[in-house]
Amino acid sequence: MTDMDINYLDWNDALDVLGRAYKIGLFALIIGPKGTGKTTLVRKFASLLKKKLYSVNFSLRTRESHLIGTKTLDKGDISFVEGILVKSMRDDSLLYLDELNAAEPDVLLRLDEALDDRRQLVLKEAEGQIVNAVDNWFVVATINPLSHVGTKELPPQLLSRFPVRLKLFYPPEEVEFDIVKRHIALDNSKISDIKRAIRLANSLREAAAVEELYYSPSLRETIAFAKLLNTGVSARYGAEIVYANAYDQWGEVEYQKVIDMITSIFGD
Repeated sequence: MTDMDINYLDWNDALDVLGRAYKIGLFALIIGPKGTGKTTLVRKFASLLKKKLYSVNFSLRTRESHLIGTKTLDKGDISFVEGILVKSMRDDSLLYLDELNAAEPDVLLRLDEALDDRRQLVLKEAEGQIVNAVDNWFVVATINPLSHVGTKELPPQLLSRFPVRLKLFYPPEEVEFDIVKRHIALDNSKISDIKRAIRLANSLREAAAVEELYYSPSLRETIAFAKLLNTGVSARYGAEIVYANAYDQWGEVEYQKVIDMITSIFGD
């Protein structure tokens, strides 16, 4: 995939900041809620650099072996299969650590070893073999706000490994509309409805930011709403499907708040 194939509208000059970090050899951390384009930004940057992209999406189920590797037995022979972290250190690549603050402490500990100034990892799993990262090895991590389920504070020493910190917010309404246009062909008759949906999404995000609602809709949902409109679904019904129904899991009161917001924007 070339950089031209990746739709990323760089409304806050994030690519420029990442480029500067890469040139001076400083790892970067991207902070922001889900759906603000963090992953697309990293994919776009890797393609611009023409670097292979290794990625890990962290969760409670991510183990050291995913990063480091594991021993295998094949026809009586024991061999060591390298994990993503080790592979990326050996290649001229970009390592993407997605949702890093969802990782378990033992996993973070091994990462910290590789990310310090030595860029070195001792493989106790492979007879103490030492892996030294190639000169142009570059690491970008993303974290979600602590309000997101499963997230926790990064240890200070690991946070210090990422001295370049970018904060991504949801884009301004006019930029979000441009992003939608990059993903779907818009009928002129649907433009006003899509702009109403963007206004609704921003109202929901603002309410979630002050904990009046549990959920903050992403850019993906705006794009999904636009695609639904193209199938002939009414704007009001599309807003219920894409936005309101997600809130029902938190109860009738939460759901009704969103329905009332939809009514105020789209009518009955």
